[in-house]
Amino acid sequence: HKGPDPTSAICFLLFAVLYIVSYCIITRYKRKTDDQEDEDAVVNRISLYMCTFTLAMSGGAVLLLPFSIISNEILLSFPRNYYIQWLNGSLIHGLWNLVSLFSNLCLFVLMPFAYFFLESEGFAGSKKGIKSRVLETFVMLFLLGLLILGIVWVASALIDNDAASMESLYDLWEFYLPYLYSCISLMGGLLLLMCTPVGLSRMFTVMGQLLVKPTILEDLDEQIYCVTLQEEALQRRLNGSSQTCSTNTLKPQDKNIQSVKIKLQRKKASAWEKNLLYPIVMLILLTGTTISVLLVALNILYLLVDETAMPKGSTDRGLGNTSLSTFGVVQAVVEIVLMFYLMVSSVVGFYSLRVFEGLTPRKDDTTMTTIIGCCVSILVLSSALPVMSRTLGITRFDLLGDFGRFNWLGNFYIVLSYNLLFAVVTTLCLVRKFTSAIREELLKALGNIFIFIYSCSLVFSVLL
Repeated sequence: HKGPDPTSAICFLLFAVLYIVSYCIITRYKRKTDDQEDEDAVVNRISLYMCTFTLAMSGGAVLLLPFSIISNEILLSFPRNYYIQWLNGSLIHGLWNLVSLFSNLCLFVLMPFAYFFLESEGFAGSKKGIKSRVLETFVMLFLLGLLILGIVWVASALIDNDAASMESLYDLWEFYLPYLYSCISLMGGLLLLMCTPVGLSRMFTVMGQLLVKPTILEDLDEQIYCVTLQEEALQRRLNGSSQTCSTNTLKPQDKNIQSVKIKLQRKKASAWEKNLLYPIVMLILLTGTTISVLLVALNILYLLVDETAMPKGSTDRGLGNTSLSTFGVVQAVVEIVLMFYLMVSSVVGFYSLRVFEGLTPRKDDTTMTTIIGCCVSILVLSSALPVMSRTLGITRFDLLGDFGRFNWLGNFYIVLSYNLLFAVVTTLCLVRKFTSAIREELLKALGNIFIFIYSCSLVFSVLL
């Protein structure tokens, strides 16, 4: 007797976890409003739910390849284990198809609806209310759909002036939406190509701000003591000053002194954090970036000599038959870590570009319009991540579902140019980032590590 198929329940549980996490993230950055239950509050809440759904789909797209790779390795290691019978090819293919379907839904329906719904006021002369705003939103969506359909039809006619290809555009579901999503994926791939190298170099700066850098020949206690004296002197002047003009002049100085004091106190971290953690994190980032560039360089060589290196889709529903990693589980783990690293770097690079600085979310002070823009951007980046990972040769796992049916994946010149541009731009960004001053600082930090280890060994030798 065959039990019920648990695929639907597993997909629902995974989606529920992603939805809860996405809701917590968005509410952390969303601007706080009053609890008054008016029309705008209802509109904001509906838009919030749509943004949460979109962000959950973005998380699902990011997890597709890692989940598939680790599932394949688990089934190879435990092929007949009773407790992992639910992990099969049907589940993996179902996840890829669902993420593809709902990513299209979010990108072409939910996010435009949420934006137009927020901006709508109802038609002139009609009765104000939710119904009027919903009607206006649907009309705007219909007009937007006609506009995009016309643009894609004209572009297809210009690129491929073939009667059969133009007639196929009349088939909305079978050709138009996959073709449009293929164009969006290409745009997402180009956006990743632009953001990821910038993010890879920017990650060193971000981690340098989060961690405490090693201090060499610097007396922090004396600096903190001097700043404290300045703060006390300025506080006495503020207490003794009765004129408003003088007080307004001294207050900015007080804020600057307090900020300097906070930075100095932050530098008084433990020795292991300054002398061990900071250099180790920097070396991990440098190693991850170097491995990514080397893998792309190797993939370029494979593309030139082997046709099987081209990214392609797979319809084989079997899973756990062969390992796609030369070194087994170790290589699979490295591939997964690199994928997450590239995704984080692409998001950091996206918000580092001047064009998209306005979309940077701020805690408890981000408007719903900005949140919609962020969700759309992250959805485009995350949907292109599996395609980019396979195109760059980070993994050999074939793309499943609609992700493997993009037209441009079969073009050798596009794939080769994509790999060359990624390798060259990433290398240039790293060379520009690592100036002689940064290299010297890293060498000094490494010297501190050896000094710290040598001191510890001396202490232990004395104690023993």
